Amino acid sequence: MFRSKSVFASLLLILGLSLSACGPAGTGSGAGSGTGDGDGGVIKVGINAELSGDVASYGQSFAQGAELAAAKINEEGGLLDGRKIEFVKADNKSDAAESTNAALKLMTQDQVVAIIGAATSGNTLAMVDLANENQIPVIAPTATSPLVTVDPETGETHEFIFRVCFIDPFQGQVAAKFALEELGAQRAAIFADSSSDYAKGLAAAFKEAFTAGGGQIVAEESYVKDDTDFKAQLTRIKAANPDFLFIPGYYEEVGLIVKQAREDAGLTIPMMGGDGWDSPKMVELAGAENLNNTFFTNHYSAGDPDPKIQEFIKAFQAEYNKVPDGFAALGYDAVMLLADAIKRAGSSDPVAIKDALEQSKDVQLVTGTISINEQHNPVKAAVVIEFKDGQQVFRTKVNP
Repeated sequence: MFRSKSVFASLLLILGLSLSACGPAGTGSGAGSGTGDGDGGVIKVGINAELSGDVASYGQSFAQGAELAAAKINEEGGLLDGRKIEFVKADNKSDAAESTNAALKLMTQDQVVAIIGAATSGNTLAMVDLANENQIPVIAPTATSPLVTVDPETGETHEFIFRVCFIDPFQGQVAAKFALEELGAQRAAIFADSSSDYAKGLAAAFKEAFTAGGGQIVAEESYVKDDTDFKAQLTRIKAANPDFLFIPGYYEEVGLIVKQAREDAGLTIPMMGGDGWDSPKMVELAGAENLNNTFFTNHYSAGDPDPKIQEFIKAFQAEYNKVPDGFAALGYDAVMLLADAIKRAGSSDPVAIKDALEQSKDVQLVTGTISINEQHNPVKAAVVIEFKDGQQVFRTKVNP
């Protein structure tokens, strides 16, 4: 998930905060952590989440999933001879500069051994340099941009950054394959958020895979964050006569696009997007009937009959009285992957945790059995979800 924000502003904030921070900043081997093996009581873990702001539903969901995982671990005896996971929460307010601020505090003042977060790629990228400098591992639950774990200039993997979600190019490829093979689409239009690296990345991957599979892109239109009137672009898209519309973006704008496409432009063709569609507010914005014949790629589906998924859903509903979305499932999995690494490391030292995360193989989680590859990305399946009368319905699972 990539909400594009200015990372340059974050760098200025890093400099200012670094000069004023009064904690044992990273001087090797997890020096930023005050909860190493000498603390027999708790293992402090940071949560850097979008608890308010533009994409608060994402951060709130993954934080709830993380809390459920920690509660399960603690109830079952904790880690390392009974030590409990204790979360230190920070609200990044859906902003990259605030994410930098939150991460610096968690690492140098709260002295956590690892951080779970953030929800979006932009807010996760704002932590990359700090994580590497302070040697504190970060596990991103839902940050899907390839740049989160790999430096685009050097091609090197960021040593202390990991994730439990698949990356944007994979989503684009899955969507193209589904459109071609399951829906029989041949003439696709793309309507993407030009202000979002997340949306642009999905659009590029979809276009490449769709044309490689024999399809034709007949129209490409764009919008920017906070736009509310899409009638002109939708009119041009309809004139191109596509049989499929790909809309990579976030629910705030996508919900309005779907509504206007159906009600104003009269587009009845199937539409599809990525995991940015996964929000309860989609139905409120688009309307249940308008969402019929729409699909999106995601990391998990509550309709998947897998017993591990159904057990998670039952526990989540008991705690929060609602069905967990993909963000909640990935927040849960991020904590479970961290716990697995701590167990295998036999230590809460951040560097030891990082080393164990790199060796993660065939770890059974809610969103699939994953192994961490050389780019610190999980090798795992994706699902396609269909909206039917306002409900998300499991359609199919696509393996890498």
